[in-house]
Amino acid sequence: DGQNIYRTVSFRGPCHDLIPCSSDNNLRSSVIKDGDETFSIGLNMPAKTVVFTNVRKFDGDKFRWLSSGEYIQMSGRAGRRGIDERGICILMVDEKIEPSTAKNMLKGNADSLNSAFHLSYNMLLNQIRCEDGHPENLLRNSFYQFQSDRAIPSLERQTKQLEEEKNSIIIEEEDSLKNYYSLIEQYRTLKKDVRDITFSAKYCLPFLQPGRLVCIELTRTAEDLPSFSLKDHVTWGVIINFQRVKSSAQGEGFFVFGQQFSNYLFISTDENFLVDEESKKPEDASYTIDVLTRCMVSKEGGAKRTTKIIPLKNRGEPLVVYSLSSIRIIISKDLLPPEARENTLKKVSEVLSRFSKEGVPLLDPEEDMKVQSSSYRKAVRRIEALESLFDKHEVAKSPLIEQKLQMLHKKQELAAKIKSIKKQMRSCTALAFKDELKARKRVLRRLGYISNDDVVELKGKVACEISSADELTLTELIFSGVFKDIKVEEMVALLSCLVWQEKLQEAQKPREELELLFAQLQEAARRVAKVQLDCKVEIDVENFASSFRPDIMEAVYAWAKGSKFYEIMEITQVFEGSLIRAIRRLEEVLQQLIQAARSIGESELESKFEEAVNKIKRDIVFAASLYL
Repeated sequence: DGQNIYRTVSFRGPCHDLIPCSSDNNLRSSVIKDGDETFSIGLNMPAKTVVFTNVRKFDGDKFRWLSSGEYIQMSGRAGRRGIDERGICILMVDEKIEPSTAKNMLKGNADSLNSAFHLSYNMLLNQIRCEDGHPENLLRNSFYQFQSDRAIPSLERQTKQLEEEKNSIIIEEEDSLKNYYSLIEQYRTLKKDVRDITFSAKYCLPFLQPGRLVCIELTRTAEDLPSFSLKDHVTWGVIINFQRVKSSAQGEGFFVFGQQFSNYLFISTDENFLVDEESKKPEDASYTIDVLTRCMVSKEGGAKRTTKIIPLKNRGEPLVVYSLSSIRIIISKDLLPPEARENTLKKVSEVLSRFSKEGVPLLDPEEDMKVQSSSYRKAVRRIEALESLFDKHEVAKSPLIEQKLQMLHKKQELAAKIKSIKKQMRSCTALAFKDELKARKRVLRRLGYISNDDVVELKGKVACEISSADELTLTELIFSGVFKDIKVEEMVALLSCLVWQEKLQEAQKPREELELLFAQLQEAARRVAKVQLDCKVEIDVENFASSFRPDIMEAVYAWAKGSKFYEIMEITQVFEGSLIRAIRRLEEVLQQLIQAARSIGESELESKFEEAVNKIKRDIVFAASLYL
């Protein structure tokens, strides 16, 4: 009835899940509004009218305009074959959109189709096992190789254009300029090395009191021309606070830039490498420093807010950012009001004007900060030697030296691009994945999956049957006897670690016996990864080992024990759909393991895997439809 249809259309959700059944097929499929992108990937749901309630979408990072490919796919559902003469697409645009953006969205090209082909051990073993199978022929006839070959003419044209542009740049005294350019690059590298040593937590911590003036490098944008002046492009700020933060597991303590807007602090760290800072010594930990300086804040459309550090004399919004110096001033305890921040920056400006001739006094790294490092002293001596070379260099006082160096820099960049494209062309003409194929064969030989004559061994026959989980790790677990000595429920829980891909912030810790099994899985994964690394396969051992996660072990264990679905949802934080997808994929892995056990005559393991399938394949998780 009309009331049901109104509710369906006004609900902000994937409407293909919500449209009520009706005997009138025309009524049922007449409108799709606010549906999700399952419409754009093949769901058979034709409609007369498609309504876009918004032409922006959140992609996990920011809100952006719909791409042309997304628009074409979703709007293409409008118009039912044999019923409608034409389909209707309605865009509800409630914000300003540039004509070029609209044109690109409505009349742009569909997303290009690029090959995602990659080598896997399962595919390689199945090719070797076949009598007429040749992995090299498979690679040669792949779509990936076709695209690589097709890219060669385009790359040749790019190389020709770049070489013409490079040759058109003629610079006087180019050889001398190259020498001077190289000295500047060395000088900047050494200055950075000195800063890294001086600003390490070991030496800086005693001098990070609030009110201390610090020197900060000005923010440069992509539009700014590179500068080759020996003077640093800096401004001044004042320390407000510093605090200890989490850092990467490698390296000594260091300081990172923090940005504080109003009362919120944003620190950039990588969650994959966070470590416990409490166990570290203060001088080995990492810190973020809040520094008040002049900033210019811009925000374009739905993009992220960007902050640019500008000179104190320029107009801008005073916000908190970061860096270090020698003089201290008295600052207000409450810097949230803009007036308090502005007054503090006025004090900084007064100090700068007082020392305008001789410059603001700085802390001496050796006398004041007690930097006792041979690498520091060596770098300082080299900097002094370079500074004396700059004064004597023949092009140092040449007219328009800055512009000439910028032209040389552009020429050097063009030469680097040409070199990169030629390298890409060489890889295109060669067989794709040729080196990786050799490396993966070495792995299979070393682990005993194939013989030196490329004959598939017993372990290889098992790996041939596994394609829905990591075949090498799972095969190693089978042949190490892990599955023989454990209960079916524990085996299912262990296998869940191989199919679960998502990351939970606060996952429940599995019980002791499951944790021991997970430790065996990680040990096997590390062993496999180390062999791959030794055989020149690009892999990060720890990342590979940590890709197997125990987040749903308890939930899957309970499900295999016969618990109801609502009961297992109470012991895990994952979404229902994610858990159902994981258990379904787990059943797929078990079916492959049944075939693997059968292929090597392991009847006991085969029956155990079949029992596991019977225990998990039940109820709503394996219902044909959630809406029936």
